[in-house]
Amino acid sequence: MNTFLKWFFVFISEMLKGFAMIFTGLWNGIKQIFNIKNYIEIFKTYSKDFGALGWILSVLAIILVAAVFFLIGLMIVLAVRKYIRFRHSIVSNEDLLEEIADLQRQVLKMTKEKDEIMAMKVAQMGLPTGTALSLADGSMAAFGAEGAEGEGAAAGELDTDGVIHTTDHRFSRLMEVDNFYKTYEPPQYDNEITLAGICDAYRNFACSRMHLYYEPKTIWLFMAGMASTKLIILQGISGTGKTSLPYSFGKFLQVDTTIASVQPSWRDRTELFGYFNEFTKNFNETEVLKRIYSSSYNNDINLILLDEMNIARVEYYFAEMLSILEMPNADEWELDLVPNVWSTDPEKLDRGKLVIPQNVWYIGTANNDDSTYAISDKVYDRAQPINLDAKGIAFDAPDTPPMNLGFDHLDQLFKEAFDKYPISAENLKKIQQLDLWVIEKLRVAFGNRILKQMGLFVPVYVACGGDELDGIDYVLATKIFRKFESLNLAMLRDELRELVVYMNKSFGKNKMGESIAYLERLQKLY
Repeated sequence: MNTFLKWFFVFISEMLKGFAMIFTGLWNGIKQIFNIKNYIEIFKTYSKDFGALGWILSVLAIILVAAVFFLIGLMIVLAVRKYIRFRHSIVSNEDLLEEIADLQRQVLKMTKEKDEIMAMKVAQMGLPTGTALSLADGSMAAFGAEGAEGEGAAAGELDTDGVIHTTDHRFSRLMEVDNFYKTYEPPQYDNEITLAGICDAYRNFACSRMHLYYEPKTIWLFMAGMASTKLIILQGISGTGKTSLPYSFGKFLQVDTTIASVQPSWRDRTELFGYFNEFTKNFNETEVLKRIYSSSYNNDINLILLDEMNIARVEYYFAEMLSILEMPNADEWELDLVPNVWSTDPEKLDRGKLVIPQNVWYIGTANNDDSTYAISDKVYDRAQPINLDAKGIAFDAPDTPPMNLGFDHLDQLFKEAFDKYPISAENLKKIQQLDLWVIEKLRVAFGNRILKQMGLFVPVYVACGGDELDGIDYVLATKIFRKFESLNLAMLRDELRELVVYMNKSFGKNKMGESIAYLERLQKLY
């Protein structure tokens, strides 16, 4: 046993000596690096023989070494600060998760209390206990707010079709729309004008009547965007006319654009479309909901402007509409508003669902700064972004009055453009080859949705007065190459340069100016 203890003592001692040597060596190394006195003695020894050049080089060498040590120290300080901030963000996230969990527990508690109150009310009314479950979807309103105390009759009766017959109205503003269109007479629409004529007339109207100046290309892009998707995003620096473009276009068509100013607090669809108030038994209707509903009655071009759309997360409050607009069958474009049916509901409400008409477009304006959220790929893929990066230059235009343009005629013009100006087979082949090149080099695919949108966008852009390659160029820059920003571009500079060369070789030198300018900007930024 004594021999074992002696061995163990010697064994541990030797190991600890090794650790001691590590720390001693490290300490001695640090002392050696910062032994200023020794450096001074060495300098005195050798400086006696320095010439003028030697003195200059020695001073430069000392400054260079000092700068290196300063940078090392600065990097250490920055690394420590970054670590502290990282730890702080982790702690903040944990606190936030705990708060969310607490709120969820409170919601469950309140839901339980609501069910208990409903069960008590059902019991007071003399109904079977199981009826409480069938009333949880909101049909409780059918039995009135006065109860079964003999103070009044129930507000309504539930028939075999599930319709609650009542004299109350919960959609007051939509009922106003119904009443308005009972005596509505549609205007005389101009069914002779062409797409190019619409663009020219609007540009002259905006200039002569509203003192707004737009380049022809901007208007061509806007019209082509309307042909390719129901969601258009106008983005760029402040003061370039993002809000005034859809606003003035509504004035031009004599159908004012509905403006919804997005707020930072918007988290779900209720801010945009409204919600049913369980206490007042009324639906809190918004102007957006009213405009969508009234669009089903008319043949107008209806624009809804989501001003500063990315001041809140678009994929939160607009998520349901994004899904609806993706459905291939327009008959399935329905928005659930209420879970039950009242006999007094508006005429165009189909069993609590609102059909989204085809003559409605959503125009969003977006600024890219510290006060806004980045728009996700999900939103960009479903929208057509239009960049407004420069203020319009004033020009002279003849006085041009507004016009009446019907949706049916505009839709027919779009279809004629699709047939008359399809993308040429040569350019389609080049696009397919470009898709393969980008997949191989950058692992980014075009996607069928974007190719379909391009097939709708480019013909209308040409019909308005643009060039086919310019239209293809714009879609590539704003919907394909924009995806490169999510890549590690610092490691892909060579691939981006190769892509520029490929574009010039495939489509012709200086033909794809928008895309090449964007790719070169990415090289400089990253």
